[in-house]
Amino acid sequence: MSMPAPVIPCLGREAALRIALAARTLPGIELGQLVELLHQRISGDIDENSLKLVTVTDLKTAFSSLDGEEDGEDIGIGLDEMKEAVRILWGEDWEANIPKPETLAKPLENAIRVAIASNSGETLNGHFGSCIRYLIYQMNNTQCQLVDVRSALQADFEADKNGYRTNLIKDCQVLYVVSVGGPAAAKVVRAGIYPIKQLEGGEAQEILMRLQDVMNDSPPPWLAKIMGASTKDRIRYQHKEAESS
Repeated sequence: MSMPAPVIPCLGREAALRIALAARTLPGIELGQLVELLHQRISGDIDENSLKLVTVTDLKTAFSSLDGEEDGEDIGIGLDEMKEAVRILWGEDWEANIPKPETLAKPLENAIRVAIASNSGETLNGHFGSCIRYLIYQMNNTQCQLVDVRSALQADFEADKNGYRTNLIKDCQVLYVVSVGGPAAAKVVRAGIYPIKQLEGGEAQEILMRLQDVMNDSPPPWLAKIMGASTKDRIRYQHKEAESS
């Protein structure tokens, strides 16, 4: 299936995030295609109110114009997926599984900021270029707190998607992802962020506890530098790491 790249109209933040998230539930449908289809089905502006008027029937009709079939099955879109997309477009509980940041009583001493690519809950399960959000933690070798949750869906509307995502976490020193491509990783590194790939993912708190163990034992030079260790201490850590390997 191919369609010319549509001109994406100006959208408010709430509407844009709903559409971006809904597009992810529809196999074979790109963000621009969904925006174009919605533009055809909605009279007037596309916003959070007009999105509530979109029905499953609207989507079925729109997809039938793409594949010539009644229900869109030729492009791999089932009724359950359309229902989920409509639920998201309506704004029903699309933020229900987002963890709540903690309010810091006072800044942590010798702290670093860590971003975790996530698609659900308080879990590392996202790729850098496609995750729904980044969980931002402030931590040192004894304490760890979730201080922010940043939606990455707006990146889908940007010309430089990886640049937008990198800028979103530019105040972090470490990034955990399930995967990240070479060009994207290069942008992250240039921004002063150290990317760590963990293919199997896992619960964020468990991953950060393991990072704390490394911070307490013998952090590698890159981590010791981020922690603010002196050159003398970094050399000592490096020697200790070599002796134990």
